[in-house]
Amino acid sequence: MVTVGVSFFPTVFSSIFHRERPYQAVKFNSGRIPSIAPRFAMSIDRVSEEKQKERQSGWKEYLEQAKEFIDADGGLPRWFSPLECGLRLDNSPLMLFLPGIDGVGIGLISHHQKLGRIFDLWCLHIPVADRTSFTDLVKLVEQTVRSEYQRSPNRPIYLVGESLGACLALAVAARNPNIDLVLILANPATSFSRSNLELLTPLLDALPGSLSPALPNILSLTAGGPLKTVFDNIIEGLPLLNSAREPIVDFTTFSSALHVLADILPKETLLWKLKMLKSASAYADSRLYAIKAQSLILCSGNDQLLPSQQEGQRLLQLLPKCELRKFNESGHFLFLEGDIDLVWVIKGTSYYRRGKYHDYVSDFIPPTPDEAKKAIEQYSLINNITSSVMFSTLEDGKIVKGLAGITSEGPVLLVGNHMLLALDVAPFLSKFYTERDIVVRAMAHPLFFRRKKSGKLPEVSFFDSLRVMGAFPVLSSNLFNLLSSKSHILLYPGGLREGFHRKGEEYKLFWPEQSEFVRMAARFGAKIIPFGAVGEDDLGQVVIDYDDLVKIPYFKSEIESLTNEIEQLRTGANGEVANQQVHLPGILPKVPGRFYFYFGKPIETEGRKQELMDKKKSQELYFEVKSEVERCIAYLKEKRESDPYRSILSRLLYQATHGPTSDIPTFEI
Repeated sequence: MVTVGVSFFPTVFSSIFHRERPYQAVKFNSGRIPSIAPRFAMSIDRVSEEKQKERQSGWKEYLEQAKEFIDADGGLPRWFSPLECGLRLDNSPLMLFLPGIDGVGIGLISHHQKLGRIFDLWCLHIPVADRTSFTDLVKLVEQTVRSEYQRSPNRPIYLVGESLGACLALAVAARNPNIDLVLILANPATSFSRSNLELLTPLLDALPGSLSPALPNILSLTAGGPLKTVFDNIIEGLPLLNSAREPIVDFTTFSSALHVLADILPKETLLWKLKMLKSASAYADSRLYAIKAQSLILCSGNDQLLPSQQEGQRLLQLLPKCELRKFNESGHFLFLEGDIDLVWVIKGTSYYRRGKYHDYVSDFIPPTPDEAKKAIEQYSLINNITSSVMFSTLEDGKIVKGLAGITSEGPVLLVGNHMLLALDVAPFLSKFYTERDIVVRAMAHPLFFRRKKSGKLPEVSFFDSLRVMGAFPVLSSNLFNLLSSKSHILLYPGGLREGFHRKGEEYKLFWPEQSEFVRMAARFGAKIIPFGAVGEDDLGQVVIDYDDLVKIPYFKSEIESLTNEIEQLRTGANGEVANQQVHLPGILPKVPGRFYFYFGKPIETEGRKQELMDKKKSQELYFEVKSEVERCIAYLKEKRESDPYRSILSRLLYQATHGPTSDIPTFEI
């Protein structure tokens, strides 16, 4: 293999690309990169995130780099690896990007840097003058997929396709059901027959001469008002143009450099691509039944070219192992919009894996500062309203404000009580990250990750930010693996029952009778830190609870329906902890108070593995932890009475006089 500024991978249709002036935008990163071991107690790579902050939109970068490809274009379709892709994690999976109708292959340009850290990224480039048929493109991608699968059969291969590229990915997946593929499909063109794009073909046929000279001169004025008025008048007078108006207006969003687009898609090429879209859509749609690959559909709500959200819902029903994410404000060219972060989406859906199955330990990549900031901003309402204050206990038993008593060295098991509707989770994770730079892995109910069936519960996408911050589903194997990796783990033994408690049950623990975590913690010498959390009763009061609702036939039926949407845990358990009925209680709001967290003195299990193998001994430690949690709750309930800033009104007044970012005092310890 040769590297001359840019390296391409030989396929049945292409050879290594040689040009007098090589592309400056891309190269092939050869060799395997040393692993970067994830560290769960600290964040990573702060400096490189600065470039991402500056990117408001990918259009400018796309148009600038596209010139380089057009100037040195020619030949047959081939692969390249972007220059921005530097060091990546060891054993990173291969990602193949399949472009849309433009064919340039740099549609992920805003994402190259971040993707390059966790994937071996290859992009397909289809030259402007190329006339390779869709079926031959399928064979080209298929050959690469099969070759790479033979080389690394235990790693998945990601196919990221937008529009036409999505059809290409679906076709390859249908023809190779036994290869481990992960499909990420943005606005798939399988809906072509139901779109207005078909109207463009006869329109282009009717236009005289080449499209290249005319298109930039006409549409470059769309940045101002005059052309828009003229354009509207022309369209209103011509029924065919009026029908085609929406797709044309979508293209006008990047009018500042339309001469580049006209070079990418001259009339003859655009006609060819539109005809290819039609055949690609039919080809892929007729083979959906054969697809077994894991799939993620990304659809835009403001796509003027294709009915993408309707198509996303249709594919969700037809494809196995499929999830859907909606971007209601986005247009057709999803990956070039500044507020779309593909790595965030992949992390948030738990779609990143380096083996046969997703591993919540080895496949977890700690959030970057920007990702953590984005997640914490999504919790900003509850964080600002509750102004959480935390206390911890030092080794000598002294109680201090803040988290100085929490050790940075794991494994650490943080065990406490759940407040109503799990309102405590967001402030908890936010404080640990911002104050101590610790990523706490929260053990969460499966409803945060999957559903048995769709219904009235919030969509799984609602919890994507929690997964980016490290949440993982309740499984003993997950807890085992996280303890072995020396993580900080958040555990609520009361689970769903505590999170959906009844009237008068604030701060009452509903823990299982048997110790579920003590012996496992002792096996790895983990520190168990009991904690208490209070404050929900200062936000609202439960006035209608489960016991009231089940007496009304309609609500009883709704509760059963909601409960049936999720997987049940602890089905073999006894007592109240086994009662996992999902319901929304009636809550009377109050003038918001404050959340308080108190972490007791760590309980050491190091060196007690054999001792705690005894059932009686482990049970004694279990009850010790539980009683310590109850003591922490009682301490906070008493001490908060003397907090002059317990009410949001007093806190707002304090911030008005001391600054909005000032640290608000609390009660004296």
